[in-house]
Amino acid sequence: MDRRAALGYTAMVALGTLGRPQMLAGQSAGAPRATAPEAGFTVEYYYKIRWGAYAEFRRLYIKNHLPLLRRYQARGYILSMSATTPITHVGEGNRWDLRFDITWKDAIHAFGVLPDEDAITRELYPDQETFRREEQRRFELIVEHLDVPVTHEDVSTW
Repeated sequence: MDRRAALGYTAMVALGTLGRPQMLAGQSAGAPRATAPEAGFTVEYYYKIRWGAYAEFRRLYIKNHLPLLRRYQARGYILSMSATTPITHVGEGNRWDLRFDITWKDAIHAFGVLPDEDAITRELYPDQETFRREEQRRFELIVEHLDVPVTHEDVSTW
């Protein structure tokens, strides 16, 4: 089993979706809801960046990561994306500097099972040495990173 397939399998087990394909499409396994189920599979990606390094991190994110995400969106793997930054700060223990929300087509795509990921990366970044060096730098600037799969509920039905 290759790395991407293993990640997808691990994600399905962790999320309790193995053997329940309706969950991979964003549907609940229980009784039908009164409202239509949310399309896709949403993950909130939280980044805590070294103090004083946010501008460099953001520049590298926009240069080297966002174009990949946009290509995945053009291919239909991603349904929507948004970025959130806090207006004020909190204590160091709870601090985060960027939350990037992605609604993926399904859980499989959310956890890295993209058949053409390497080809897209080579196409967008022909100078692979520079790309790898800049991505390494971007990761060095991260103090903490969290991937949080979430569901959005219609509170009017509570």
